[in-house]
Amino acid sequence: MDAWGDLFPIEELPMTTRILATSVLALSVFATAAVAQSRDEIRIVGSSTVFPFSTAVAEQFGRTTDFATPVVESTGSGGGIKLFCQGVGASTPDITNTSRRMKASEFETCQANGVTEVTEAIVGYDGIVVANAKGGPDFELTIPQIVIALAANGPLPSKWSEVDPSLPDTAIEVLGPPPSSGTRDAFEELVMHEGCEATDLVDCEGIEIRDDGPYVESGENDNLIVSKLEANPNALGVFGFSFLDQNSDSVKGAAIDGVEPTFENIADGAYPVARSLFFYVKNAHVGAIPGIQEYATEFMSEAAVGEDGYLIDLGLIPLPEDMFEEVSARVASLTPLTPADFE
Repeated sequence: MDAWGDLFPIEELPMTTRILATSVLALSVFATAAVAQSRDEIRIVGSSTVFPFSTAVAEQFGRTTDFATPVVESTGSGGGIKLFCQGVGASTPDITNTSRRMKASEFETCQANGVTEVTEAIVGYDGIVVANAKGGPDFELTIPQIVIALAANGPLPSKWSEVDPSLPDTAIEVLGPPPSSGTRDAFEELVMHEGCEATDLVDCEGIEIRDDGPYVESGENDNLIVSKLEANPNALGVFGFSFLDQNSDSVKGAAIDGVEPTFENIADGAYPVARSLFFYVKNAHVGAIPGIQEYATEFMSEAAVGEDGYLIDLGLIPLPEDMFEEVSARVASLTPLTPADFE
């Protein structure tokens, strides 16, 4: 018998308690069995920015192991965390990818829904770029200029030249992600909030991105934004560096605060709009859905995210060696997050 049964032999409990204890045990066994028997492939949801990296790992994992190739869906960071935190069971995802860190409120939702042990992995870095088609005008922007152009509680210019006469005399049209996206969250934090203090033209209290036309929410698919830029060379798009890197034949990134969005500039911290990329493992599913820990180990391997890893060729910026070793160890031991990690 297990430790609980050793301490409290069920035959010595009152009848009503025995019935309740037996019911709880049965439900627990049933739930675990349901997870184990209903799926043999890992289900992954989340960030469109992390999607190509996660997909590459899933394909490598399917080719080189006896496990089924994981199913990866691009739902946006916020949408993925919401699905991940709904509960434990085969109808819920095993892993969620995010282009921002899980919020304390989201972690609390996980806990309340029975997702009590969650392991966090930082896989590398990415820059958020502002880019347009190769045939369009060249842009050299500052963060305050972007804030003035896009703030709902600012001067609401219609052309870039109204923001600064040195900028192109074209309409402000910026195609970007919706509020459910981690890229949108990071853009608002790193550009709109941090840059607001550098201009006196915008009311920084409760700053929001304008919704009167110049900023166009273009869904969670960054590849769709890239294709729209090709159709409209004067428009700008906001997306992760990896998509610029993979589409450099058709789009070009704007310099921000005098720094070009390059691999080297993001890696050494010179580029001002950069963020960490993550995935989260639902520990309760490990051992029930085949291959979860093995997949996570592959993602955090030297072969995948090391300095010469296959994800670096897709535009991922690698972690420093000491941080890589720390995160890899955390994933290997499935060390769960605690409330203290969000303080």
